[in-house]
Amino acid sequence: MKQALILVDVQESFRRRPYFRDEELPQFLRNVQSLINRCQSRDIALVQVFHQALTDDAGDPFSAASGCVRAMPELSLRADAVFYKQVHSALFGRDGDGVMLEAWLRGRGIGELLITGIRTEQCCETTTRHASDLGFRVRYVSDATLTFPMRTRCGREVSAQEIREHTELVLDGRFARVVATSGALA
Repeated sequence: MKQALILVDVQESFRRRPYFRDEELPQFLRNVQSLINRCQSRDIALVQVFHQALTDDAGDPFSAASGCVRAMPELSLRADAVFYKQVHSALFGRDGDGVMLEAWLRGRGIGELLITGIRTEQCCETTTRHASDLGFRVRYVSDATLTFPMRTRCGREVSAQEIREHTELVLDGRFARVVATSGALA
């Protein structure tokens, strides 16, 4: 079955958000780069998806005007296609010709997706659920996703690790096969 590596929102915009923390960023980037390199060596399609707000406000790091809607410079890759989205699921992203990611994947006979990116519990999880519901097989590469601590409504801080574990729990065996970078292509 043909595969594609989907890089969801691995973009500079996040460095400009008040919740951004870089403790896990180096390992995340190493894992993503490892997948990129291995996928390129196997001719697995590389798809970049960027979240781009529909605003001209240069102060919004997710607007095109900010200059932050671009790949993190630590990564070295040449994407087979680039898509921009305004919602959580990457499958609604559109390329420069207006083609949606789902149509692009189906047009190339791709049936299995490897999901990576930022944020674990938001766009990565949403894309995984959406892809599964559309009939794609999904490998959710958990250690190649990144998130940040959050606060509950009661004020308790939930760590990035707890968020990741919860996402793995609700996805594994239902919407995806949760894998680590080391075994993602096995």
